[in-house]
Amino acid sequence: MQNTSWVPLFPEQASTFAWQVDALYFYLIFVSVAFSIPIIAAIFFFSMKYRAKEKYATPDEIHGSMVLETVWSIIPFVISMTIFLGGAIIYFQQYTPPDDAMEIYIVGKQWMWKVQHETGQREINELHVPVGRKIKLTMTTEDVLHDFSIPAFRTKADVVPGRYTYMWFEATKPGKYHLYCAEYCGLNHSGMGGWVYVMEQRDFDNWLSGNVSGQTPVEAGKDLFQNKLGCASCHAGGAGQRGAKLEGIFNTDVKLVGGQTVKADDQYLRNSILNPASQVVEGYQPIMPTFKGQVTEEQLNSLVAYIKSLSPGAAAPTASAPAAAPAMSANTNTAAANKTAPVKPAANSNK
Repeated sequence: MQNTSWVPLFPEQASTFAWQVDALYFYLIFVSVAFSIPIIAAIFFFSMKYRAKEKYATPDEIHGSMVLETVWSIIPFVISMTIFLGGAIIYFQQYTPPDDAMEIYIVGKQWMWKVQHETGQREINELHVPVGRKIKLTMTTEDVLHDFSIPAFRTKADVVPGRYTYMWFEATKPGKYHLYCAEYCGLNHSGMGGWVYVMEQRDFDNWLSGNVSGQTPVEAGKDLFQNKLGCASCHAGGAGQRGAKLEGIFNTDVKLVGGQTVKADDQYLRNSILNPASQVVEGYQPIMPTFKGQVTEEQLNSLVAYIKSLSPGAAAPTASAPAAAPAMSANTNTAAANKTAPVKPAANSNK
């Protein structure tokens, strides 16, 4: 892909906040150079001017200046605060996904990225997204610490074992952009990369229609919940229900045994499946078995997606797939990825 960056050797800017990251970066460079050059020059100047001319010379006493000391305290403080505030604003923008974002699930594994869309399409080491659309990535890993990085979007986030991390972006230019693992993760770390394909919405819809989707995460989670794992026997409702009610639980406050209250977000649902005895809902017994080691990360993602769908405000898949041929090439990795199972976590019987 041709680099159209206005700075040589710099990735081009291809997301809504790329320019903000670059502005802060070059501001830091400017401040560093603006202070470094005068300081270095002053060191050389005064070291020559006031070098010892007599062996036992006694230097003159220097009296301080309140004005000077105030100025050189205020100026660095103001500059450091602008750097801090600029960084904080960009950070919270990048890591606070908007509610209307299209969610895509990412699972890292030595040494590949497994991707699943809300509509069921799967990819390996590739990510297809529409231009001008807010995209939220919900990420976890099956093994060690990874870091999902897209330089052209000026965004990256650690992908941590045993929990979810999030990032979002809105691509501004159609094209093909590198993605990397930016955290050393083992022998073949350098090969853990891929491509992000940013497409016009119509081309993206055509790409969706040209890829076999199989089950969506919600459909796969429902199958696991009701049939394969037997979750429905405790959580299906009714007079004899032994597990907490899951309908409408997502993003609500849940009171636990001991009086503690927690929010039932993605991480809570995940923990409830893997470590059910750690957060038992008030009024229920800690009878739910752990599913740690019995479900894969992708199945866990599917379970959570299904439980979230039981809440009225939960986001439903928004991307439709009209019948048409794909506008950008879908490679063999995509086809292979579509054969594996879905993505997003489930709830626990104690909850």
